[in-house]
Amino acid sequence: MSSTLSTNGTEETPFIIDLDTISCVRREFVTMKTITAVVYSLVCLLAVTGNVLVLVVILHNRRSISSTDVYLLHLATADLLFALTLPFWAVDAVSPWVFGDAMCKVISMLQEVNFYSGILLLACISVEHYLAIVRSVQSHGHKRSWMVKLVCAIVWLVALLLSSPVLDNEVFYGNKVNRSVCNEEHDGDFDKPWKLGIKVCRLVIGFLVPLATMVFCYSVTVWKLCQTKGFQKQKAMKVIIAVVLAFLACWLPYHLTMVVDMLVRVEHIDVSCIQRDHLDRAVLATQCLAFLHSCINPILYAFIGVKFRSNLVKLLAHKEKRRIPIQ
Repeated sequence: MSSTLSTNGTEETPFIIDLDTISCVRREFVTMKTITAVVYSLVCLLAVTGNVLVLVVILHNRRSISSTDVYLLHLATADLLFALTLPFWAVDAVSPWVFGDAMCKVISMLQEVNFYSGILLLACISVEHYLAIVRSVQSHGHKRSWMVKLVCAIVWLVALLLSSPVLDNEVFYGNKVNRSVCNEEHDGDFDKPWKLGIKVCRLVIGFLVPLATMVFCYSVTVWKLCQTKGFQKQKAMKVIIAVVLAFLACWLPYHLTMVVDMLVRVEHIDVSCIQRDHLDRAVLATQCLAFLHSCINPILYAFIGVKFRSNLVKLLAHKEKRRIPIQ
């Protein structure tokens, strides 16, 4: 598009507008964000209920706790803390950020720490199953318990280190079209190489490494179970298959979408403004699906397990016995 400009009778000069330099106007998806807020609220309710129950049951039977129980205890803690951030994001989805900059940093950091710790703990659980079934390593004992606690401490430390860039105010916080926002990490390009590095690190450590660990450990574990007979073998295989499928179903769409988003922002893929809008919707939708995993974990790792159900029945019986007065 071109036009001519004239100043004080001087010769007109062409004024050319390059459409390729005009950035897309990011749209507000009101209906989509309303649905997102509802989903976040429901996930929070389910995740808090399920993970609190897991914590209560495991802690009530802490005298007979195994290595897997320790990992489940930390996993439930991570999922619970993660779920407690969802009400803030539910409010943020339908209104400006009203909780202030300090709270934005706290909630964003809490979400990131528990994102990394949760997924890394899932990988640790797969390794524990591999050691118990394939290598016949005892899950009890003082030395074994000490090692598991050390691994959990390392997981939390790694999660803290990987989440530290969230505290950079320049990257994640600010105003967008006179609207206060928090954790606006999906907007803008990677004007600094380390920003791209954060995304790649999140993909590798937050998905690819845990996925590779789970696939290897559970593949060998299933192969070992196929060489044995009995009902418990079939039950264990069903749980393993459910764990892997749930992990892939919840996290694979999100990470694939984020890879496409990353390629678009480093200009390896050219998209139109309409396609950019579709990608933004996909980010919201797949993020909801990924967050759903926090309330699926208690079902897969605890409620399906025979030991957990037995301990839950004992806990309920104990509470009932204490409630009924002695005649």
